[in-house]
Amino acid sequence: MNYGLVRIAVGIPNVKVGDCKYNAQEIESLIAQAEGKGVEIICFPELSVTSYTCGDLFSQQLLLDNAEMTLISLLDFTRSLDIISIVGLPVVYNSTLLNCAAIIQRGKLLGLVPKTYLPNYKEFYEMRWFTSADAITDGQVLICGQQVLLNKHIIFNTPSCKFGVELCEDVWAPIPPSSMLAVKGAEIIFNLSADNEGVGKHKYLKSLLSQQSARCLAGYVFSSCGFGESTQDVVFAGNGFIFENGRLLAESKRFSIKEQLLISEIDVERLRSERRNNTTFSTTVGQLKEFKSTQVDTELFVPKTFEITREINPSPFVPKGQELDERCEEIFSIQTMGLAKRLVHTQAQTAVIGISGGLDSTLALLVCVRTFDKLGISRKNIVGITMPGFGTTGRTYNNALSLMKGLGVTQKEISIKDACIQHFKDINADITKQDVTYENSQARERTQILMDSANLLNGIVVGTGDLSELALGWATYNGDHMSMYGVNASVPKTLVKHLVNWVSEQTDYASVKNVLKDIVNTPISPELIPADEEGNISQKTEDLVGPYELHDFFLYYTLRFGFRPSKIFLLAQKAFKGQYTEETIKKWITTFFRRFFAQQFKRSCLPDGPKIGSCSLSPRGDWRMPSDASATAWLEECNNL
Repeated sequence: MNYGLVRIAVGIPNVKVGDCKYNAQEIESLIAQAEGKGVEIICFPELSVTSYTCGDLFSQQLLLDNAEMTLISLLDFTRSLDIISIVGLPVVYNSTLLNCAAIIQRGKLLGLVPKTYLPNYKEFYEMRWFTSADAITDGQVLICGQQVLLNKHIIFNTPSCKFGVELCEDVWAPIPPSSMLAVKGAEIIFNLSADNEGVGKHKYLKSLLSQQSARCLAGYVFSSCGFGESTQDVVFAGNGFIFENGRLLAESKRFSIKEQLLISEIDVERLRSERRNNTTFSTTVGQLKEFKSTQVDTELFVPKTFEITREINPSPFVPKGQELDERCEEIFSIQTMGLAKRLVHTQAQTAVIGISGGLDSTLALLVCVRTFDKLGISRKNIVGITMPGFGTTGRTYNNALSLMKGLGVTQKEISIKDACIQHFKDINADITKQDVTYENSQARERTQILMDSANLLNGIVVGTGDLSELALGWATYNGDHMSMYGVNASVPKTLVKHLVNWVSEQTDYASVKNVLKDIVNTPISPELIPADEEGNISQKTEDLVGPYELHDFFLYYTLRFGFRPSKIFLLAQKAFKGQYTEETIKKWITTFFRRFFAQQFKRSCLPDGPKIGSCSLSPRGDWRMPSDASATAWLEECNNL
């Protein structure tokens, strides 16, 4: 199974202007290479058979005849190939000339798509030679000795996807043909182009294609002319792009003097998920009932051995480079504004927060500090309470104290040991038995202290739990599971770490930079079990439930796209190759789905908290799953990996 991953290629051949035979050889070479690499569909530039810059040679009968003969030779060349090839050539229709894309597979001409919008300004003179697709009446043309479908609104149905075609200027129109094709079901759009270069144009083009891909919730494949075209007045750089819902998957090298073959996989299953969840898309489908498209079925594509070549980000919640800083600032601002509104609305005079010296409570405290600064309220109205218990280590205890002192908030220390010991006596629990009762009673005792302190101080309890913990149910019900406003509720653990590290680099927090750095490097732990003989943390969360980077990966593809476990496993193998073995990934993905289903009851009664990204587990928003749902089908698939 390829799980909806369709291997696509952009072919940019070297051409000779007007030399159809030479151009065919170059096209065939790239088709053969793509076929050998398991490509299902390959797209070539506009008028690639003749070259785009033929000018008035398009009025020469010899060139038009040679173009048709070349198409016959391409049909013959592909007779035994499963790959679908899309090439550009001029086609005579009712004493007019059309700029067309020819779609061929296994020696058959499946259809011709003519260009609709013909540029006729500045350096472009296409109306001098060609007629728009709007002039077509009967939708059939005699070519290569057969009647062939000719239509600007053809949707080609393959066993793996539906695709449509437009040509160059079409995508620059206010309402591109691709928009209509996408609404009628096309999941991938191919654009045969002859896009010449100009200062600043390349960046604009990428933005245009990215936006069209995102607007259509589609894959968008762009193949433009390269070396070999006439440079009499313009230069062509060989631009090739493969986009998926606004994301650039692959890009050709600009100004290459060699032919290029650009390959990636478009995840149509992901696109289908996006379309199902986007009610605006489905509404548009209903509004365009009168728009008619023609459906053409292709032949079965027999897949070769499949391997993912596209990059799979192992940290899908965490952007790279400069974007990470921008994302952190944005998230921090969302959290701040959410808490600010809640404080103003409730007229709370204080914010009470439990400080453990761990990542989550640190981030929540930092959000509180920025919020109070923004509202012009003294930081002393933030009451940080550290509550050492049986498993608290010196490292986290000292970090908690140093953090509160450095930030200038009100510090309180309330040990929970005596209260828990009394509680164990009251319920007749064996204190030497360090079981779930032993652990959960500590979390609930801490929550009771926070809640009652908030009542006493006319404040609210700011929750610290994050998205990853909610997904795994790694929280004590009515313990750290509960608060009056959870600022980290939709921040995954992998991102929490980056946020705290980012704050440590801000000049406003220079006083706590070192302690923040140490908190980032401290092992993640609930510290409910006593430390080891050296006083180090003995209970490490990731040893118990698995690496958070894996769980966040599983969570992203489960929530965002609804992928099945076997597909997530396939993506994880690619993303974490060389870092985790297949057996390790299998072990933890099974743990993830087992816990994800079993712990829904905790998510069904979550306190309010701001949504910061594309994924949330709020029962009032993104995730409304019944607490009694069976995990059998998911776990069976995990076991069969």
